[in-house]
Amino acid sequence: MSDVESRRSLVTGATGYIGGHLAALLVERGENVRAMARKPEKLRDVPWRDEVEVVRGDLGDPESLVAAFDGVDVVYYLVHSMGSSKDFVREEENSARNVAAAAEKAGVRRIVYLSGLHPTGELSRHLRSRNAVGEILMASSVETIVLQAGIVVGSGSASFEMIRHLTDRLPVMTTPKWVRNKIQPISIDDVLHYLVEAADAPIEKSRTFDIGCPDVLEYADAMQVYAEEAGLRRRFIVALPLLTPSIASWWVGLVTPIPSGLARPLVESLEHDAVMSEHDIDAVIPPPPGGLTGFRESVVRALKQDGATGKGRRHLIRFSSVAPQ
Repeated sequence: MSDVESRRSLVTGATGYIGGHLAALLVERGENVRAMARKPEKLRDVPWRDEVEVVRGDLGDPESLVAAFDGVDVVYYLVHSMGSSKDFVREEENSARNVAAAAEKAGVRRIVYLSGLHPTGELSRHLRSRNAVGEILMASSVETIVLQAGIVVGSGSASFEMIRHLTDRLPVMTTPKWVRNKIQPISIDDVLHYLVEAADAPIEKSRTFDIGCPDVLEYADAMQVYAEEAGLRRRFIVALPLLTPSIASWWVGLVTPIPSGLARPLVESLEHDAVMSEHDIDAVIPPPPGGLTGFRESVVRALKQDGATGKGRRHLIRFSSVAPQ
C-alpha cells in the first residue's frame, strides 16, 4: 500500500464546515479516515458516511479521546467552543490539553491544527484562545503543525457568510471602524490543500505557518468585491469609530443568521488586521497546482457552490458550533 492508503487520519469536528469538507477529500484521495464526533448520529446522512470509521469522542472526556485516537497516525484538530460555551477560552484550553495528552498516550505521530491569523500584541478573546490552543499542542511530545488562516471563503464558512449577509441586505450601511482593517482571506479549497499536505510536510520541530491568498484588502473592499460578483450595486459604507464590539455584534446578529454567541468573538477578531506575517509555508508545502486562488475567484467559486445567481439573493445556513473562521 502507498503511504496515503496505509496512513490513518482522524478528523475531529467532522460535523463542522471544514471538518466535513476535509473528511470527504481524504476519502476521495483513498485515505483511511476515522471521523470523530461527540454525537456520531449527526454524521448519519453525510455522503461519505459509509466510507469512514465513525467514533464517539468528547474533548471534555480524556478517556474517550484515547480510545478514538488508538491506532491513528494523524489527528486533525478542527473543533472550537466559540458560540457553544460562555467561557470558551477556558474550555478550549482544557480541550487542547486533553487532546495533547490523549495523542501522546495513543502514540499519534502528528497533530494538525487550524488556527487564525493574528498580529503581535493584544488579541481578542477568540484569537488569544486560538493562539493558546496552538501553544499547548506544540508543547506536547507529538509533532504539531499549526496552520494560521484568516477568513475562509466558501459557501458555509461563518466568516464568509457574515460578509455575504451584510452585503446582501444592506445597500447602505454604517459600520464599525474595523471595516477599514486589512484582511488576507483564503479559499476553502486552498485551506484543504494545506491541511492534507500538512500530514507529511517535513518539519524539524513543531511550529506555526501562516496561510492566505495572494490578496490583502480592507474588509469593506471584500464586501464590494462580493457585491460585484453577486450582481449587486456598489454598497455605500460609512465607518463609525464609536461602535463598540458589543453593539457591532448585536448589529451583525440583527442582519445575519449568525448566532450572537458566534458573532461576538468573530466581530472582536476583526478589531485587528488579519494578514500573513511570515511566508515560509512554501518551503514545506508547495502551493496547489495552478497557484493559490485570489479573493475574487474564491468568491465566484463560493457563489457557484450554492448555485447563487442574481441580486437580492438570501442565503440561509444552519451554523454549527464547530464551524471554523
